[in-house]
Amino acid sequence: MRTQQPVKSDLAWATPDRIVVRGLDLPTEIIGRLNLGDMAFLEITGRIPTREESVMFNALAVTLVEHGIVPSTLAARITYLGAPEAMQAAVAAGLCGLGSVFVGSTEGAAAMLREAIPDRARPGDAEALAQDIVARFRAAKKIIPGVGHPLHKDGDPRTPRLFQLAAENGFDGPYVALMQAVARRAEAASGRRLPINATGAIGAIACEMDLPQPVVRGIGVMARAIGLVAHLLEESRQPLAREVWERVEDEASAHLRPAE
Repeated sequence: MRTQQPVKSDLAWATPDRIVVRGLDLPTEIIGRLNLGDMAFLEITGRIPTREESVMFNALAVTLVEHGIVPSTLAARITYLGAPEAMQAAVAAGLCGLGSVFVGSTEGAAAMLREAIPDRARPGDAEALAQDIVARFRAAKKIIPGVGHPLHKDGDPRTPRLFQLAAENGFDGPYVALMQAVARRAEAASGRRLPINATGAIGAIACEMDLPQPVVRGIGVMARAIGLVAHLLEESRQPLAREVWERVEDEASAHLRPAE
């Protein structure tokens, strides 16, 4: 007979007159005192961030809120076209597209860096580690997470600002150095520009902040959800999903129609 395990959560509890989150009274110690990023940090780590952690964590989240009409926002808008009564479903549809290519590559970059440097106290030689990483990914014919961008081919404008904030707040250690070395080695091996993109910078800085690996993608999920709500509000006022659908349908089936 299976022994039942205790059912417990350390996140929060409530009574008829109290709500306590991570040991803090929600109305008196959190509401009006913590911003959204600090609240997320509290939920994830169990403590209020330092000033430096607050600046950096909020910067990571803000970076991923919006990037225009991309697959996740298209998915949300088109779902909203079919089910305008269910905003939550449209947001969920957009979030389902956050994976190894879009936004979720933050987790891939963090995993790559942590595998190479399991102990930050012994970082090793960044150039040698980067050479090995690039060789392994190229041999496996896999995309190296965190480098290159389909639009920002000559450099992701978000990356320098994130690294600047990392340096200003004490989060520019061995993982940032390794990510930069990986980009250099990847460019040398491929013969083309492969700058560090925002997800690579976020993955490296998240490692510097010692955030749990699954949480790295979670930052993107949390952030993009905010952006998707804004896209759906715009879709309700200034729709584009129907136009996109009809254009795609028309072009996709054009070759089937008889010539006039």
